[in-house]
Amino acid sequence: MEAFLFALILTSIAGLSTTIGSVFALIVKEPSKKFISLIMGFSAGVMIFISFVELLQEGIKSLGFLLGNTFFLIGMFLMLIIDISISHKYEFEDKKGNFENKLQKTSLLVTLGIFIHNFPEGMATFVATIKNIDLGIILCFAIALHNIPEGIAVAVPIYSSTKNRKKAFFWSFISGISEPIGALIVGLILFPFINDFILGIMLAGVGGFMVYISLDELLPASRDCGFEHLSIIGIILGMIVMVISLDLL
Repeated sequence: MEAFLFALILTSIAGLSTTIGSVFALIVKEPSKKFISLIMGFSAGVMIFISFVELLQEGIKSLGFLLGNTFFLIGMFLMLIIDISISHKYEFEDKKGNFENKLQKTSLLVTLGIFIHNFPEGMATFVATIKNIDLGIILCFAIALHNIPEGIAVAVPIYSSTKNRKKAFFWSFISGISEPIGALIVGLILFPFINDFILGIMLAGVGGFMVYISLDELLPASRDCGFEHLSIIGIILGMIVMVISLDLL
């Protein structure tokens, strides 16, 4: 029971660190388009790096090169289907409210993507902690570092489009709560059935999901601000932060 509770606590800490990102929405009253462009690029850099360096690699390690990449591509295809199914609230010809509407669509897709992305991470953190407490602590710290900029990706566009700090904090919270939910499902229901193969499928698929969101939503939203170089700088900075955080571990 103690191990179960400790694993759940670690998973909650890792997942809910997304709310730290919402502090940006609380501090910055009126984020400029330059700031949004940089943050969107930064978030895209973080997500692309995580997807290729961590999620896809974990999938390949568990499934092999062919299957790992197959489920990665399946994740992108599923995201395409979801994206097509979502009604676009904006028209490119409509200048009034166009930027805010794009941000609303982007923020909802990013929240959905991060929610799904964090779900298997919660499972992984829980299982790792049950098997090895030290490994669980390290994984919790690594995921927490990643989830902070992911929280930024959710909070900033939501606040920019709604001017509502409570909404920004709430959706950052929602994007991270899937990790302890995933841990509870594993601990109470699926633990006997979860293995490296199943986790590999989930992680590789979510990697494809996140790459799609970055390329189709985050980067266009960043460049639409009119500061293309800031977008690229943000991508580079996001990847640098991930390299440093992983190297410190």
